[in-house]
Amino acid sequence: MGKRVVIVESPTKAKTINKFLGPKYVVRSSMGHVRDLPERKLAVDVEKDFAPEYRIIPSRKEVVKALKEVVKGAEEVYLAPDKDREGEAIAWHLSKALDIPEEKLRRVIFNEITPEAIRKAFEHTIPIDMNKVNAQQARRILDRLVGYQISPLLWKKVTKGLSAGRVQSVAVRILVEREKEIQVFVPQEYWEIDARLVPKGSDKTVFTAKLWKKEEEEIKVAKEAEARALVEALKKERFTIEVVKKELRQNNPPPPFITSQLQQQAATQLGFVTKKTMRIAQELYEGVELKEGPVGLITYMRTDSYHISQEALKASGKLILEKYGKDYLPPKPNFYPSRKGAQEAHEAIRPTFVELVPEEVKDYLTKEQYKLYELIWKRFVASQMNPIQYEITDVTISAGPYKFRAKGRVITFPGHNILTRSMEGEPLPKMQEGEELKLLELTPSQHFTEPPPRYTEATLVKALERNGIGRPSTYAIIISTIQDRGYVRKEDKTMHPTELGILVTEKLIQHFPRILDVEFTSSMEEQLDRIEEAKADWVGILKDFYTPFKVDLEKAMKEMKSEKGGSEETNILCELCKSPMVVRWGKAGKFLGCSAFPKCKFTKDLSTDKRPVEVTQQSCEKCGSPMVVKRGPTGSFLACSAYPKCRNTKSLPTGVKCPEEGCGGELVVRRSKQGRRFFGCSNYPRCNYVTNKLPQESTKKEAPVADLKA
Repeated sequence: MGKRVVIVESPTKAKTINKFLGPKYVVRSSMGHVRDLPERKLAVDVEKDFAPEYRIIPSRKEVVKALKEVVKGAEEVYLAPDKDREGEAIAWHLSKALDIPEEKLRRVIFNEITPEAIRKAFEHTIPIDMNKVNAQQARRILDRLVGYQISPLLWKKVTKGLSAGRVQSVAVRILVEREKEIQVFVPQEYWEIDARLVPKGSDKTVFTAKLWKKEEEEIKVAKEAEARALVEALKKERFTIEVVKKELRQNNPPPPFITSQLQQQAATQLGFVTKKTMRIAQELYEGVELKEGPVGLITYMRTDSYHISQEALKASGKLILEKYGKDYLPPKPNFYPSRKGAQEAHEAIRPTFVELVPEEVKDYLTKEQYKLYELIWKRFVASQMNPIQYEITDVTISAGPYKFRAKGRVITFPGHNILTRSMEGEPLPKMQEGEELKLLELTPSQHFTEPPPRYTEATLVKALERNGIGRPSTYAIIISTIQDRGYVRKEDKTMHPTELGILVTEKLIQHFPRILDVEFTSSMEEQLDRIEEAKADWVGILKDFYTPFKVDLEKAMKEMKSEKGGSEETNILCELCKSPMVVRWGKAGKFLGCSAFPKCKFTKDLSTDKRPVEVTQQSCEKCGSPMVVKRGPTGSFLACSAYPKCRNTKSLPTGVKCPEEGCGGELVVRRSKQGRRFFGCSNYPRCNYVTNKLPQESTKKEAPVADLKA
């Protein structure tokens, strides 16, 4: 029998699968996509049914050349990228780039990287799903049509280097609209009055009740004088328990994680940014070296389905019974319906082997991997537990015509709370109706209504999901892209649109209202889903989109107001030629430029997007001054604090040592000529090590890669 070749996306995944398959198979990595639309032109023929012009990605030419040699003469070629649209498209592009004969091609998909799952997948190969490919292709072409035709318009009307994205621009709009709500918000003053009380003639627990009503009307106190007058009136009243109402309730366990909820909880509980969460989840999915060998610890992490396999449900039930006892195990497994349109062929994110409790694998994981695995493991096990049982006590207290209210909660059975820690008890002392209370203190407190909060990464993901914008695999990319473009900055963990982000958003809303419409963007996601389900033709969807878009584009070319030319003059004079300075726009926001440009090119910072200067412990090699963190159009970097006297700059260090033996350098963040981020050795050019993925404290040596795409 001839050789059997397996191609996956990543080297880690290849290494794990290779150990499962054994010597009969040759496993190789494609390093992701090998074909795409070329960067420097539209590469979509709108006159010929939007035919895409695919090319081998320049950084993948050597990879493709090597893969062609490997598949030459192979009896069977198994394409095993991930099971989502992107993975299906990678498989299809590989089949075309490598000229794999149809009779030799096998498509392999699996939800987890375990020996049993891999064995079953290779026993049941399938054809490439062209509906998934066409859905991905339609998205890619849509994004290209928007980005490559609106971006040049922004260069012409605002400043060079700007870009627009079909989905990302809508995400920025959500942030801009929230910012405007905050700016126009007028806080309203209000007062609350709390009473500290204790049953008379008793050493029982002191508790607090809140002023609620006067007779049957809820009290609203707007001013301090009203609050003080109420306090004086209440001091004269007799406090008595009027009603004690008790009610048994239960709190059902949360469902296992889907992608959006994992991103939200990792941000809230672990402080992980969305991109970091997905990177670590990918590592757990692709395989971790345990004592018994490499194994994927979690199932596929890009999913919107709550479905759980029967085998996993049985395993979780057995673990709960043995580890926590029969009281925690429901009579039948808990079921969670997925949202409309979810891909039920997928599973929720869960541990591949639930019996691998986090503590047992802790020594094999990085600190971050352990935290995320523990979060996923606890959520999955909790999802199959009994509810929390608790008793609510609602007490109404009369004080003359006034009524106070106090609420208490006692957990009677912890249920899933032993893992989720989602509820705490707040007991009240035992009380009886008609019982008199002793007033210890009345406390008036001033409050103000608050504006809606700015979005965090977690709440933005929730908003994107709620509005149907993007899909599980795109949330992290959306959030990182809008920050990299300079339209959004993160401050104190909240997302702030920049001046530039607001300006560009307002222009796009005015001239492309359809593309910037949240509902339209959501409906376009539904159309892509219909393509995947073979219910819509991808070319027809593109035609329906492009016809009105082309009209809007031509109109915007003529009517969009230009921000160039520096029409807003100032009374500041140029430090070089004494001409008046004018306000202009750049990728970093507003700045002052000399009105004598291009004869005089002097500029001065005017951005109101100021952030505190972050001073580092590093000293400038040229003048000895402290280095500070600054941000430019391509990201953060270190600059000398003595600027403009000293203009020394250097790349931002990562704290990770270079994996090359004997080098002693440190990996730093760099950018390619195309603006793509990668990591390179600080000892360059003596050391040429580069990688697009930061190694884990360099315990393993990672081979340099040609691809510099972040």
